[in-house]
Amino acid sequence: MLKNIPNILTIIRFILIPFIVYFILVGEYISAFITLTISGITDILDGFIARRFNFITNFGKLVDPLADKSTQVAVLASLTFKGMIPLWILLIIFIKEIVMVSGASFLYGKKLVVSSKWYGKLATVLFYIAIVSSLFIEYWNKSISPESPLFGFDIYIYYLAIIITIFSLLMYFKKFYKEGYLKKENLKIE
Repeated sequence: MLKNIPNILTIIRFILIPFIVYFILVGEYISAFITLTISGITDILDGFIARRFNFITNFGKLVDPLADKSTQVAVLASLTFKGMIPLWILLIIFIKEIVMVSGASFLYGKKLVVSSKWYGKLATVLFYIAIVSSLFIEYWNKSISPESPLFGFDIYIYYLAIIITIFSLLMYFKKFYKEGYLKKENLKIE
């Protein structure tokens, strides 16, 4: 039972997604921030517990990144729907995630599991900071001080996050190419 604690925390992240989306869509930005923070804490905890107590499972290796990607895409879609960020940000991230999930699935079929690197984690942290900034700016502009709205500095954090995301994608391709997994003879599906 204890070995499943990280997996339970991952499942909780999936359960929190509709709540985060709902709070954003109805303009409850503080509630969205709190729920997103709880989701982030469960993400940190599940990784820490899994590594610290050697509770790493194949389920966790596959589902944990999926929970991260699902949360990120759902939140960005909600922010786009509300007009808080431009559609192109969501499209870039969605395409990148499709490529990453497809690549990870291919490599899993070859009995390899892709582990995240510092640049992937940095991109995730930057997106979290950008999302929290968007929620704060929207809350400030709608609830605290509509007469003196805050400048949308969050867009620059999104730019940085996208640059790191693209860098991350290129580094993963480079890594797997160097290791021979992307060479023509290894791309055959068995």
